[in-house]
Amino acid sequence: MSKSLKILIADDHAIVATGVKAILDTTEHNVLDVVSNGQEVLDVIEFTAVDLILMDINMPIMNGIECTRKVKKINPEIKVIILTMYNQKQFIRELLEVGADGCVLKSNTGKELITAIDRVSSGKTYFDHINEFIDPVRELKEYKLSEREIEVILQISEGYTSREIADRLFISEHTVKTHRKNIFRKLELKGTSQLIQFAMNNGLIG
Repeated sequence: MSKSLKILIADDHAIVATGVKAILDTTEHNVLDVVSNGQEVLDVIEFTAVDLILMDINMPIMNGIECTRKVKKINPEIKVIILTMYNQKQFIRELLEVGADGCVLKSNTGKELITAIDRVSSGKTYFDHINEFIDPVRELKEYKLSEREIEVILQISEGYTSREIADRLFISEHTVKTHRKNIFRKLELKGTSQLIQFAMNNGLIG
């Protein structure tokens, strides 16, 4: 067991956040708060000493990637472990670029989360299962989908509008609509329900 850490949980899915907190409540670590978006993370660390943040990727207002980038600029000593349900390799590249210290799939066990926290708190990184992550660009090569188009598919599958997707991906709404048009043309699909089914069939969402 590592030393007791002050941990912040950032996840907009209440069930997931509650589950993660329940796991941590069995340890010596102290859960300071549970927040639901990246801006709330920044608000907390402005006034509160935080050792480690368990960060979801897909959150409203500010996503986990951008939030991690800002956290590391504000205080590089704060450790960040990304929690994600998407085993996509493009996320790993982004996580490394913004300075995340580890990544754990939400589908994995609580034991692995504790292992990741112990490893990261000792100054190491935790990306043990990245070899299991799939490369959707390679897997979906026959459809000629770009990485950005795959990101848009994921956002659509989460139920976000074009305006919301634009805000989350830091692109214009017009660009999102162009991506949507190209996605439906390439996949020969006629509606969001068909697109979500496609995403499920090809392992983009669970």
